[in-house]
Parts: sequence; structure tokens; C-alpha cells
Amino acid sequence: MTFADKNIEKIFVRVFGGPTALFEYGGLRFLTDPTFDAPGDYQHGVRLTKTAPPSGSSADLGRIDVVLLSHDEHPDNLDNSGRALLADVPLTLTTPGGGQRLGGSAKGLADWESIELDRPGGGTITVTGVPAIHGPGAREDVEPFTGQVVGFVLTGQDLPTLYVSGDNASLDPVREIAERFGPLDTAILFAGAPRFPGALFDGALLVLDSAQAAEAAKILGARQVVPVHYDSWAHFTEGREQLICAFDAAGLLDRLDLGDPR
Repeated sequence: MTFADKNIEKIFVRVFGGPTALFEYGGLRFLTDPTFDAPGDYQHGVRLTKTAPPSGSSADLGRIDVVLLSHDEHPDNLDNSGRALLADVPLTLTTPGGGQRLGGSAKGLADWESIELDRPGGGTITVTGVPAIHGPGAREDVEPFTGQVVGFVLTGQDLPTLYVSGDNASLDPVREIAERFGPLDTAILFAGAPRFPGALFDGALLVLDSAQAAEAAKILGARQVVPVHYDSWAHFTEGREQLICAFDAAGLLDRLDLGDPR
């Protein structure tokens, strides 16, 4: 089923910068990888430099029902302000290891593991953890260096199918997700082509570049693609212009939704 089949509108996604986006789905409000710190440096094996503030503060968010946290181990996905925010959120879904490290309201989801959430007014939303690989090569070779990452697929009766990729650099998981859930309606794709030349994986991609993001959209059959994780950090090597060019070259520019920066 597509947006037209379900007679519903596309999902409005507010993008705050970096990997952080807010959307409502089935009456619940979801936030991805919260990063609300001011610009500055973080030392995490390699130095991470945040170059721009978010487009809004955590005080602008209003009610948050669920945080979808792709991983808790890197400050460009969960910074100090983001960690503080989790204490006031009823549920944080993340990796199995992250669920143990964070404790409290955090719950880890293994690959293809699902949880059902009650919708206001009745019915449920199903959130399924899906695989992601945060770097080049096989998962077992990458995770000792960059850690475990989880993506999410959200489904529900008379709701669009929505995918949040997390920090994923491989199209192989995307193909698996498309086989199980496709075609998808909305894909929130982490992009930005982050690299650390001379430091980590010899500068190979840690997350999708713009051309791969366009290819992922094609594989998924996604009708709405909201890219995140492509600005506000020095190690992101491709931004808005490259995304527009890549989706235009793939004939998918009409599906690209750059969100609302306000």
C-alpha cells in the first residue's frame, strides 16, 4: 500500500540538524538520535567537531513519547544534552548493548525484534529493529571499531510504513529491509558520507554517501525520503547540495524532502 492507497498525507518531519528529527506517527511523537549541544569538540578516539548549533533547542520539542536511538556510543548521535533529555522520555529504543548501558526507560531491540506501542485512542504501532552496519565491510569486522547500530521500521494499521536507517553504510541491510517491508512510504536516511582519513578504516565511508542514499531510496521504493546526518559536523563530507544532485541524477528529486529547518 502507498500513501494514495491509504488516503493519508506524507509524514511531516522536522529536522534539527545532524541526526536529530522529530515526527508524529499514529498519534505518538518520535525523536531520532537527540543532539542539542552547542558547537564544540568531543574526544572519542578520534576528535569529533560539531560546527553548527541545532535549528531548535530541546525546549522546543514538546512532548516526546519515544526516542529512536540508533546507538549511544558516539556523541554525534547522542550528546550531553541528548543524554539529559532521555531521563524525561517514557521509552528509548536502541541497540541491545545500549539498552543495558543506558538503563532506565531504554530498551534494546535485536535485528527483526519488534515491540508494540499503544496508540492514543486505540490500536498499536509496531516498531521493529532492523540491521545497520556503521562502516565498510562485514558487520563482524566493523562493530569492534564503531559499535553496534540499529535501524527501525514502524508499521501500523492504516499507517504508512516508515524506516529510520540509523548510521548505516551498507546497501545490503537496505535490501533485506525492502524484501521484508517494501515498498516503504517514508525513509529517514542517515547520510553525509562521514570519513576519518588516515584514522578509521583508511577514510572509507562510515554512513551512506549521497549517491548511496538515492540508491537506497530506489531499493526501498520510498515515496518520501528525509535525509538527516549530513550537516553540523566536520567529519560529514557531503551535504545538502550533493544530496540534491544525487537524487536529481537518479530521477528521484520529487521524493526528496529536506524537512523543515524552523
